[in-house]
Amino acid sequence: MDKLIHTGREVVISNDGATLISLLDIVHPAAKTLVDIAKSQDNQVGDGTTSVVLTAGELLKQAKQFIEEGMHSQVIIKGYRESMKLCVDRIKEISVKMESEDPEAQRKVLERCAMTSLNSKIIARYREFFAKMVVDAVMKLDDTLNKQDIGIKKVTGGSATESLLIEGVCFRKTFSYAGFEQQPKNFDDCKILLLNVELELKSEKDNAEVRMENPEDFQKIVDAEWQIIYNKLEKIVDTGAKVVLSRLPIGDLATQYFADREIFCAGRVQLHDLDRVAKATGGVIQTTINGIEAEVLGSCGKFEEVQLGAERFNMFTKCPSTKSVTIVLRGGAAQYIEEAERSLNDAIMIVLRAIKARAVVVGGGAIEMELSRYMRE
Repeated sequence: MDKLIHTGREVVISNDGATLISLLDIVHPAAKTLVDIAKSQDNQVGDGTTSVVLTAGELLKQAKQFIEEGMHSQVIIKGYRESMKLCVDRIKEISVKMESEDPEAQRKVLERCAMTSLNSKIIARYREFFAKMVVDAVMKLDDTLNKQDIGIKKVTGGSATESLLIEGVCFRKTFSYAGFEQQPKNFDDCKILLLNVELELKSEKDNAEVRMENPEDFQKIVDAEWQIIYNKLEKIVDTGAKVVLSRLPIGDLATQYFADREIFCAGRVQLHDLDRVAKATGGVIQTTINGIEAEVLGSCGKFEEVQLGAERFNMFTKCPSTKSVTIVLRGGAAQYIEEAERSLNDAIMIVLRAIKARAVVVGGGAIEMELSRYMRE
């Protein structure tokens, strides 16, 4: 069942073991270890966070009577280690290998794995819809299978089935300055420049002191400041990039300057979004405007700004090396979407795990029963 946890500041509704346990205020050192178990399970496997805590708790419960009889804990641990070895060997023996050459059959297994992990979740009703989406997303990744390359964006409003998978990168429209409306909002086959540079006039620092003899010198300083930023902007325009993204602010002077030259710009893009754009478009993030070569520009088949729910999103699709995908999650309430995101995270992890391990075991407690029978014998 879903639990509701109120931490004094926020309310979380979830049935994901790791999420719940990390929210609890646990002081006991042994209980803290159980929290770590759940977290490491979440990082490595994604699903089964509740199961590992229950299993560990049961093992401790069984060990208690031996400890009370005066048996040394090392002896008990040695027994557990031996039985673990037996269990792991047995699992390898009876696991179903995914070695079929047929990609269709492999895909079916992966979809089933994803659906199994979504069974107990809030989005269980739409598990077939989401399982297909998760497998599609994982299949698009490169060989490193890095989970960070799958972005999940949450948009409130609409039904869960309106969620969509975008082959490319998509992020919320950033804070925009005057002149933004005059910029073109979609391009085909454009070059993209990724920066970590601030493009706005900066006022002097508080403790700067400039002494002047006559007022004309002050004008020179002001002119020099303007000249510096204009030089930067000219160099950016000369690169031929049609989309300029920066992690730092792009001010209204720059925004208007780019708008006049039919260039789209967005400042204050979050770093992980910028990294994913770099990965998808083949661009390299630059920390200076000087000496920018054509090789560091990214390219993308289609850039557009679209309306999703109440928000506007910048979307990069048809990229040459799409090694990054974005799942846009829709749903009624914010709590619902949060929980849906956690559920999808589990499903993605499970599919990645299955691809890496190339083998699966039957679920629903069947494998545990078999191991228990095997150990007794």
